[in-house]
Amino acid sequence: MVARLENVAVGNRMSRRTKARCAVALGTATILAAGLGACSLIDRPSEPEALVDKFTEALDSRDVAGAASLTSYPNAATATIQQMFDGLHPQSLDYKVSQFIGLDDQSGFFTLNAAWHFGENKDWSYDVQGSVRKLAIGWRISWDPSVVMPGLGHGSTVQLVRTDAPPPRVLDATGNVMMAEQTINAITLDPARMPDPATSTAAVSKAIEPVAPLITGQSLMQQLVVARGKPITAVSLRDDDFAILGPELESIPGVVVEKQPRLITTDRRIDSPILDGLRNAWQANRDATAGWSVQMTQPNGAPPRQMAGYQGPPGPDIASTLDPKLQLAAEDAAVSVATPSAVVAIQPSTGAVLAAAQDNQADEIGPIAFTGQYPIGSNADLLKAAAAVEKGTTPDKVSASDIAAEGEKLGVGVDYKIPGFNEVTGAVPGGGKGLTATHNNSPMTVSPFGLAMLAASIARGGTAVPMIEKGRPASTDAPLGPLRADVTQRLRAMLRDGLSAPESEPVRDYQDVIGVSSASGKDRWFVGIRGDLAFAVYVKDADSRDQAAKVVTRMFRSLAHPSA
Repeated sequence: MVARLENVAVGNRMSRRTKARCAVALGTATILAAGLGACSLIDRPSEPEALVDKFTEALDSRDVAGAASLTSYPNAATATIQQMFDGLHPQSLDYKVSQFIGLDDQSGFFTLNAAWHFGENKDWSYDVQGSVRKLAIGWRISWDPSVVMPGLGHGSTVQLVRTDAPPPRVLDATGNVMMAEQTINAITLDPARMPDPATSTAAVSKAIEPVAPLITGQSLMQQLVVARGKPITAVSLRDDDFAILGPELESIPGVVVEKQPRLITTDRRIDSPILDGLRNAWQANRDATAGWSVQMTQPNGAPPRQMAGYQGPPGPDIASTLDPKLQLAAEDAAVSVATPSAVVAIQPSTGAVLAAAQDNQADEIGPIAFTGQYPIGSNADLLKAAAAVEKGTTPDKVSASDIAAEGEKLGVGVDYKIPGFNEVTGAVPGGGKGLTATHNNSPMTVSPFGLAMLAASIARGGTAVPMIEKGRPASTDAPLGPLRADVTQRLRAMLRDGLSAPESEPVRDYQDVIGVSSASGKDRWFVGIRGDLAFAVYVKDADSRDQAAKVVTRMFRSLAHPSA
């Protein structure tokens, strides 16, 4: 008899609720066998009750057409249910029948419990009620939007939105506001609204010339060609610039102005590859404190009504390590040459990146200050000397692996992980845990940032750990530790002696600076220390052997006499 009961249960298609009832019945089958026929006969749901079960199953599987077909008004139900799913896009949902009452042989009443899950700590549950009626075509759920969500009416819509408190700010090393969210006016060119693209692009380039002289009509035309009929953004203007240039721009055929919130510097002169990392940190801050809301909008234009969720709390300000005075001085120095150049400055005692700048030619390549990889060249002399001291031999007798090992101790080749920021100190042949390996065992490479880390490690007498946010130093799998005292003394002596070289002559006016000029082909470097400041300068295809040293001099001169 038990086997017969099991076969009957499996052979019949059952709802989730019916399956649960059958499980209880099967567990007591031997006791009740004499008085019961089969599970399907004991608790088989009525036709209208089975219809409601099927409706909840269709909703759970997001079968819009299937759920709507069980209602008295499929077309209206389809539109409402589809919008509900499109507006909320839950990770999971579960509709259950909590009550069913058959009123008579023509109608019934039911209650559903719905549980929506939108992500971690984002859950919403509610109860709704509905009715079923027997129509000429069979049993159907009497359609009303409120049968799937409370308060949902004809023509209303629902959506899941993110809620944020007022945005945090990014502070500089002195505690002043360096970056804040402001409205930016994106000047977009729409070819579909442009009768004469050549005339419009020429007019736009002329209008924005005071703030963007490098954007030409020709360059805008090239962007339009690449975009293949899609709109392009010509330039983004701050509100104060747009107040002056806006009227002329808006009169040009094809120009569309889009206002967008964006995190920008309060001082437009500040421009650094670090800013992208700070924007990422700022966004991560907002994401971590964001709230959520299920909002219902009515067709009469009334304000949206919040059905669930909460307001996100304000996040803390981002305390960056960027020193504005030193940053402006580094920028002035970097743009003083005609080829790609970069300057990176670090505080050895803390690892704080105080400044990072590069010129327009470098910007066209990318953020070379942090990700540029160049042959280490004669900078390897510092690593050879350190390895020789440790080995008790001469620099000419150390191996490539010895040099790589010293690079690791000085921060070159170490794979640092700075939250929200992409950087590479360099790469060493072979690599290893916590290190970046060169491609196909090619020669050791270094970035301007990596060379600044080397200088910082010499200054502090141990491997420096960088950071661009105060209190959030980088992490790494590489072993870090102090340098041997005799190694530190040797390297500092080399930096002092480096000033005697002809190519370092421009720096000698600053008696508290020690450093060495180096080269790799036509590229020129300068690595130096000044008190609790370590820095590196890189100039690609330099026009003189002392070009990097001249950049250093320009930076300290600008720091001493900043422009207004």
